[in-house]
Amino acid sequence: MGHLKLAPRQYANHQTVITVGNARLGAEFVVMAGPCAVESREQMFETAKMVCDSGAKVLRGGAFKPRTNPYSFQGLGYEGLEILREAGKHFERPIVTEVMDPRDVGKMTDYADILQIGARNMQNYSLLKEVGTVTTPVMLKRGLCATVDEWLSCAEYILAAGNPNVLLCERGIRTYETATRNTLDLSAVALAKTITHLPIIVDPSHAVGVRELIEPLSMAALAAGADGIIVEVHCNPAVALCDREQALTGDDFARMMRRLNHLNNAMQSLPE
Repeated sequence: MGHLKLAPRQYANHQTVITVGNARLGAEFVVMAGPCAVESREQMFETAKMVCDSGAKVLRGGAFKPRTNPYSFQGLGYEGLEILREAGKHFERPIVTEVMDPRDVGKMTDYADILQIGARNMQNYSLLKEVGTVTTPVMLKRGLCATVDEWLSCAEYILAAGNPNVLLCERGIRTYETATRNTLDLSAVALAKTITHLPIIVDPSHAVGVRELIEPLSMAALAAGADGIIVEVHCNPAVALCDREQALTGDDFARMMRRLNHLNNAMQSLPE
């Protein structure tokens, strides 16, 4: 990884901390939560209340949805973004949402506190360069078949273009295993923590696609040294327009947050 100039830990000599709202990414364990897609104002607000009441510090929601099936729900676009921004202001939470097109970056910075680059766009170099021209934090998801070196190299594109506010997101990689949607690579999280100063987020929802596995993998992410998680929660998963199998209910999320807080407190008391 000698070709990297800005992402390596030795470059910064400290852990990068990115502050959005009351969340300090890189300095504390931050939970981002919300629905896969913004479907309506009622759905977004009901879900936002559930996750905020349980302690989520960042509100997530998809307005532009890249889908494998071209006939699947593609999101509400800027209408969904308006709803997400309204929910963020109402519940006093920063929002994270995906940007897919370089032409949308400038406009989306008026709405989003964190711009997400999805796994399918990890090596969309035009998009990486464009988000590098703004100062809005960028969460870069690891590609489905990307190595850690390739992942960090793509982060380097954003850093080199001038945006120092980059988060890395491990969201599972494609392996021979078919029992889960992907395979969550927590070894990459632990490894990346030794290599880079950038905060690292884990997305267990997309990693496995199984609701019952989200809590144990979130706990494992915390234990592995992740700086936070991003999870999907829906007020009524049975009728969700996308990824209903992996969406947590409000009760699921509240229980997970209690257990995460307990584990986090226990880890803080461990001897050095």
